[in-house]
Amino acid sequence: MFIVYYTRFGSIDHPPWHLQVILVSLTIGRYDFELIWLWFYVEFQMRDEVGVSHGVRQLCLRKSLLYGLMRCLSIPFKTLHFAGQTLGVTKLLCNISCISSTLQIELLKLNFEGMQPYRLADEDAQIIATEVPCLRDNYAYILHDENTGTVGVVDPSEAAPIIEALTKKNINLNYILNTHHHCDHTGGNIELKERYGAKVIGSGIDKERIPGIDIALKDGDRWMFAGHEVYILGTPGHTDGHICFYFPGSGAIFTGDTLFSLSCGKLFEGTPEEMAVSLKKIMSLPDETSIYCGHEYTSSNSKFALSVEPNNVALQSYASRVASLRNKGLPTTPSTLKLEKSCNPFLRVSSAEIRQSLNIPETADDAQALRLIRQAKDDF
Repeated sequence: MFIVYYTRFGSIDHPPWHLQVILVSLTIGRYDFELIWLWFYVEFQMRDEVGVSHGVRQLCLRKSLLYGLMRCLSIPFKTLHFAGQTLGVTKLLCNISCISSTLQIELLKLNFEGMQPYRLADEDAQIIATEVPCLRDNYAYILHDENTGTVGVVDPSEAAPIIEALTKKNINLNYILNTHHHCDHTGGNIELKERYGAKVIGSGIDKERIPGIDIALKDGDRWMFAGHEVYILGTPGHTDGHICFYFPGSGAIFTGDTLFSLSCGKLFEGTPEEMAVSLKKIMSLPDETSIYCGHEYTSSNSKFALSVEPNNVALQSYASRVASLRNKGLPTTPSTLKLEKSCNPFLRVSSAEIRQSLNIPETADDAQALRLIRQAKDDF
């Protein structure tokens, strides 16, 4: 498929400079392709005070015709994040609806460095995921399949911000997906169900504890969301009935309070052995899997992670990026499984440095090591 980046800079009312770019790159998968022509157009007005890198300056002086292979687009992108700071542009919002009737980028956050994306939407997805902050540090996620109009929400802590987001998008709500029974993940269930007639989905183990549950699922079940298969992963540890929703076609998993960026959930009901198995189950997914967790804990988690593995270069880099994002009021989700494997101490229980930092015996198995890391995190 083609990844299309469309960017526009400058004030709409009085732009000091103006740039329109369409860039195309090709990913070859299992799809059929057809030949089309694409215009590459640049309109640029630059003042001396605008600092532009040499590469961008060269780009902006060209007007040319590009061609490439592209399949008929039916894939809406979700959120693209770019790294760097060449232009000093920290946040731009772009809404794209012109490339294809079903190709849409709702939110584009840009920090330029050679225009190389470090996180982008999954290839096969036709679902747009929108983060909705709730309570103090919770995230709910609205899932919208534009082809069918089907809408779900994962872990609505409270109803008001969900209703506001749905109203702004002018969409209804069909499903409420709960990863576990805690009230900061189910608090909006009843009001949303009564208002929209949405079906509540959750773990059968928690059917007596999830408000308004209609569809009870268990580990290994397959459930369909607007034609997209969803794998149900039983992940006990934080609670006995905790489940995760894995969308293999989208390469995304909603982990609730089982896996956070740089941490895992507290063991309120389960055992270290159960949590170790649950985390290994998630770790078996493709490295490119996007991790959508239930809380914005990444900044505090990074401090603990650095305290037990201070020489982890990947962790140092990620912690710096997390601090930058949070200073700008931006979310740190989604993360990726590859990143978590390289930085998250709860996925790195065999790390010699972590074990030495916490005096974990070499003979300790993964569950025993996880228990000691979790205890240290609780006391941190």
